Amino acid sequence: MTGPRIFSYLPNPRVWKATIAGRLCGVEVELRGGKPGELADWLWDYDARPLTAADRAGGAAAVTARAGFKGRLFKTGAFLAAHPFGTVPAAFGPDGRVGVFESNSIMRAVARLGAADTGLYGDDAWTASRIDGFLDASLVFARDSQIYLLSFRDGGPDAAVHAAARRAFETWMTGIERALVAAGAAAGGHVAGPALTLADICFVCEYALFSRERAHGAALARRGLEPILAGAAAAYPRAAAHYETLCAHKAFAPDIGPWRARLEREIARSRAA
Repeated sequence: MTGPRIFSYLPNPRVWKATIAGRLCGVEVELRGGKPGELADWLWDYDARPLTAADRAGGAAAVTARAGFKGRLFKTGAFLAAHPFGTVPAAFGPDGRVGVFESNSIMRAVARLGAADTGLYGDDAWTASRIDGFLDASLVFARDSQIYLLSFRDGGPDAAVHAAARRAFETWMTGIERALVAAGAAAGGHVAGPALTLADICFVCEYALFSRERAHGAALARRGLEPILAGAAAAYPRAAAHYETLCAHKAFAPDIGPWRARLEREIARSRAA
């Protein structure tokens, strides 16, 4: 089954929600994009590509970047019609006219396109709605985690940003831990119940993204702040074990494995500096 085309900065753990779901339910997901610092030189469109001279001369609207980007970004009218908030990741249907935005919604679209018997989005309205609850709760955490992680580009967070991220992390992880206890994680249970669902995919991808904190220990130390992830495995043992198990899963490993290896290299370089 042909799935969405997604334009985003890469690598992006939130995009992997869609690629992991695609592997699990037989949907092909196409990715386009470059490193975060390169997207200012891309045309933001269904046919996303590096900018040409004609694009810069007037083929696309130049808009002021925000939320993680700097300078000007070139977005076509068709892109903004499909994606009214103008953000990435930006997914498109086959004809490029229908845009799906926000990583959880893109993941849902992949699950809906895929094989119905996978159970990724539940087996009935109640389980699907329970999964939606976990996905919605992740958005609250994701807002504060994004502000926190972006602060490291400017030397690190202040005490208020750090405190907000810590509260959001603790609230989110406490809920995940309780859910896994209730589902019997030790006996193979998952976040939303006995089976692997979109709630598990979202959990792994959001936790993988937040693990970027581990590469910024020096920045936190300079500001007299403790890493939020310090002690997380002990505080949330079932969630930590579930994360490790799923990172090794054949549908998750192609994305998560290289990400974790790259992160370990960054941590080693930061400690050697």
